[in-house]
Amino acid sequence: MPHRTQLLELIADYRLRYPLEVETTGHLERFVRENPDCFSRELLAGHVTGSAWIIDESASRTLLTHHKKLNKWLQPGGHADGMSDVAEVALKEATEESGLSALHLPSSAILDIDIHLIPARKNEPEHFHYDCRFLIQCGSDDHYVISEESHDLAWVPIAGLSQYTDEHSVTRMADKCLGFLDTCA
Repeated sequence: MPHRTQLLELIADYRLRYPLEVETTGHLERFVRENPDCFSRELLAGHVTGSAWIIDESASRTLLTHHKKLNKWLQPGGHADGMSDVAEVALKEATEESGLSALHLPSSAILDIDIHLIPARKNEPEHFHYDCRFLIQCGSDDHYVISEESHDLAWVPIAGLSQYTDEHSVTRMADKCLGFLDTCA
């Protein structure tokens, strides 16, 4: 359990900040407690993932990726691959998928939790991603590089997010972002 303790503490903190999401936090907590290998993608039922809600210095734009496999505009993120520090996973994925070098976490607290089903592909059965999303802020150099995982990247005005996506899990992060930043200050 020691390698899962940090995430369980983050989930408990999240539950206090977002009490209306008790069903989601309870489901994630049970999954983490019941699966010692919850950070491994080899766990076929599902696994913990880390995502990044990247915002610019002004907090008016977010960086979205047009995901190749899912063909949707989403936040960068990916598998923990055994890493139990999910905030570090989100930061690593944000860096790898954007090429941005001046990224930092204004807080180690989870911004959003989303549990979603990933469809079966090739040798992978359908499974769940227990996605922990973190707010990541970009410094003044906001020039990105499109990785092989994306069709495209774009700095999207948060106020114009609906022109790119209507995914509830993405718009929910936009709704939480400014209030979350206020608690980090």
